[in-house]
Amino acid sequence: MNDFLDHFSPHLKEIDDALNQSLGTRVPVVADIVRYSLLGAGKRIRPLLFVLSSHLCGYKGEDVYRLSTLFEYVHAASLVHDDVLDNADLRRRKPSVRQVWGNAAAVLGGDFLYSAASAIAVECRNLELIRLLSDLLKRMVEGQFLELEHTHNWKISKAEYMEIITAKTAALMRAACNSGAMVAGADEKTVQHLGDFGSNLGIAFQLMDDLLDYTSSEEVFGKPVGKDLKEGKITLPLVYFVSELERAEVERLAELFRSQKASDQDYQDLVRRVRVNGAIERVRSEASEYVARAGELLKLFPDSPVKQGLLELGGYILTRRH
Repeated sequence: MNDFLDHFSPHLKEIDDALNQSLGTRVPVVADIVRYSLLGAGKRIRPLLFVLSSHLCGYKGEDVYRLSTLFEYVHAASLVHDDVLDNADLRRRKPSVRQVWGNAAAVLGGDFLYSAASAIAVECRNLELIRLLSDLLKRMVEGQFLELEHTHNWKISKAEYMEIITAKTAALMRAACNSGAMVAGADEKTVQHLGDFGSNLGIAFQLMDDLLDYTSSEEVFGKPVGKDLKEGKITLPLVYFVSELERAEVERLAELFRSQKASDQDYQDLVRRVRVNGAIERVRSEASEYVARAGELLKLFPDSPVKQGLLELGGYILTRRH
């Protein structure tokens, strides 16, 4: 992680400086929530994808870092709202916004972050970018609804799971990449290629995130291991694990966890069973395949330090521990 940050430190510093600019609120609690949500802990992958994609397409505008922040605002807003929906107490190794200020303030804080992202998009005076952001926000909300619909659904299919993560996670990374090409004035084919690159990276990112929920530790991951399971989120490692079980065992486990009668030991036992049955290796292999597809999409572009940086992001996604 330190090597990753060091490699991109000039970009990350500029992004953080842009995030530190005033959002123009006169309400102190709003400013506090925004600072708490945004500053100090995020990896800035989404704005970094925008910056690198725009540079790959030859963009030289001085507003590139300012524009990139809209993707971090959207990301932060989605996390704040997610924590309200999930009753989560911890985010990025510190108390969640809802835990500090309460659910009502957290919802409003997330709304403010979304509105800030829209305001920055308007600054660009690019109708296509504004339309893309509008479509993105609708897509992400749809993904959240789908996840809510499948809470505690132990019969969820892989296709249904993929639809959720494509909308909730990959759509934002796709938007960051093809927006970078868009502001650079790239042709439609280039915009599409970079969007597909972002989608593949986004899917790989979420697959690895769902793996970490079973394989990492709370100290490293920044949130409790097994958190998804406790919230009723049936992610791909569990989908694969369940597919190997007898129907009666699936129904027993589903009832145990859905009814919230499961003890801490039950959760620990299930996490252990998922770890040893081969599902982890299967999901990790699929994440590698998505990163490889992303790399293939960059063959459209000549070799350059920027292209190399985008490829290295794929490697980081596969090896990150939090």
